[in-house]
Formats: sequence, C-alpha cells, structure tokens
Amino acid sequence: MSEHVPTVDRAHCAYHFRLYLADGAPNSVRALANLYPICRQHFPECHRIEVIDVLKEPLRAMAEAIFVTPTVVRVSPQPELQIIGNLSEEEEVLRALGLPQKETV
Repeated sequence: MSEHVPTVDRAHCAYHFRLYLADGAPNSVRALANLYPICRQHFPECHRIEVIDVLKEPLRAMAEAIFVTPTVVRVSPQPELQIIGNLSEEEEVLRALGLPQKETV
C-alpha cells in the first residue's frame, strides 16, 4: 500500500516524487531520510513524496519498470525522471533534478 507523506495541499503541488523502496532495507531507509531534507530545503511549501514499498506492491513496481530499489521518480514537473540510490550525494541529486547546486569556492 502506498503511503502519502502529508505536507500542505499535496494534490496540486509543483514537485511530486515517488520513492520506491524495499521495506526496511538500509539503502531504502537512507533514501527516505535523505529525500525529506532535500524537499524541505528546496521545495518547502509545495512538495509531495509518495512512498511505495515494492515488497508490498510488486506488480505496481513491475508495471512502472522499477527493478532496483531505492528509486526516486520525479513525477512532476515533467519530464519524469528517475534517480537510483540512497540519495546521500546531495549535489548529484540536485544535478539530476535540475536544481542549482551549492557554490564551490
């Protein structure tokens, strides 16, 4: 079953992420823990994170071509894109999402 993480009115938010994870697997737990602060910092008022456990919804994961966990899908804004891994490299995550990275001196 999917879990919707509540924050403001998520139905009409600009940024919608879908995180596919495998129950309590260490990298899945890290990905979820890393995605929250990224969203809070970069989309503080308008983001939605949908969590899908592939062990509980394997057919959905297969239908959406998710074969590796953890996988984050940016559903909106378009184009849809995927990031695979625990999201521990924030600069890489920001680059993959097309967001500005921190300035390097």
